[in-house]
Amino acid sequence: MILCHGEHARTRRTVASPLRLLAAVTLGLSLQATHAAPDYPVTAAQRGTARQVAEAGVPLSELAPNAPESHTVRRGDTLWDISKLFLRSPWRWPELWGMNLEQIRNPHLIYPGQELVLVREGGRARLQFGRAGEGTVKLSPRVRAGDVDNGPVASISLHLIEPFLNDAIVLEANELESAPRIVAGREGRVLLGRGDTAYVRGEMPPLRNWRVFREARPLLDPDTKELLGHEAAFVGSAEYVRPGSVTPSADGKSQEIVPGTVVLTALRQEAGAGDRLAQAPTRDTTNFMPHAPAAPVAGRIVSIYGDGLSAGQNQIVALNRGQADGIERGHVLVLQRAGERVADRTDPQRATLQLPDEPHGHLFVFRVFNRVAYALILDAQTAVRPGDRFTQP
Repeated sequence: MILCHGEHARTRRTVASPLRLLAAVTLGLSLQATHAAPDYPVTAAQRGTARQVAEAGVPLSELAPNAPESHTVRRGDTLWDISKLFLRSPWRWPELWGMNLEQIRNPHLIYPGQELVLVREGGRARLQFGRAGEGTVKLSPRVRAGDVDNGPVASISLHLIEPFLNDAIVLEANELESAPRIVAGREGRVLLGRGDTAYVRGEMPPLRNWRVFREARPLLDPDTKELLGHEAAFVGSAEYVRPGSVTPSADGKSQEIVPGTVVLTALRQEAGAGDRLAQAPTRDTTNFMPHAPAAPVAGRIVSIYGDGLSAGQNQIVALNRGQADGIERGHVLVLQRAGERVADRTDPQRATLQLPDEPHGHLFVFRVFNRVAYALILDAQTAVRPGDRFTQP
């Protein structure tokens, strides 16, 4: 779960977006001498925001109504949760990142066990590490070593999207049409499961790991009906066994086609004849920070991943905007519920009114292609359907 329910859950787990950066701010003091952690990118705009609030902090009006005085980061916390715990708008994490700016090397290092303290002064608020009234707490090597196994908190719950970071693909053209294809299973099996042998036709370099996809389907823009790309549904993984060949027949008058062989090692759904194989890339689980788009953006949901008619929290949707439209990983978008058309009952003429659209949830973009992006539904008050609108926060 990305978002927690109830005050108790919020106090324990709702800590993950701005805090991570915040915590890293003060954390820079205690990690100055430690250079083992990698540096993560911080955009010029994010750093500029941090400079603006480096001394002033954020207005109290930007804090969540029940923002706690302190929070101890726990295993399972995410940056989104932490931001939501302290801020009305969790994607505005840079506005809490304001302490010890010159000391920060890596604003992503917030670990379980660290205490985050909310300091309110002169109508402004700042976050810092340590216990209220005791200043910053330096983390000893022993304590850090104990928390290293847990790792720094993630932006969101990565287990929800990790399978999709490389498995969900959108092709500009349907390149899978010419990819190797499963033609048969052992002993005439039509549906193949994990551990089954599959026979493949097509050119296959002797690479060990392959991915299996169902035939790609077109993704059409809900408004213009323009082709945005071809979505290939992930079926599972396969391991290369032997290549195919062409051999003379027994009578020497023709040739026999011997398909290549793979073993299905992991499946999301049963495989079968016609499924296509593609080379498996290196899985990309690089962390990314929740943030709002720098410019206005609006679009619609193209589809629910997995052919669902509707979706809710923690499900994946495809958007009709991508890299060409300025969408990037980490963008937080707002779901908009279409306003109804109603009759004005107070008007003798019964004039028709178009009620305004209302926000009812949030999306987190985690994979971006040229014309399409995939997003996780962070929360939604009502069912999300293809054609629903989204905008910048």
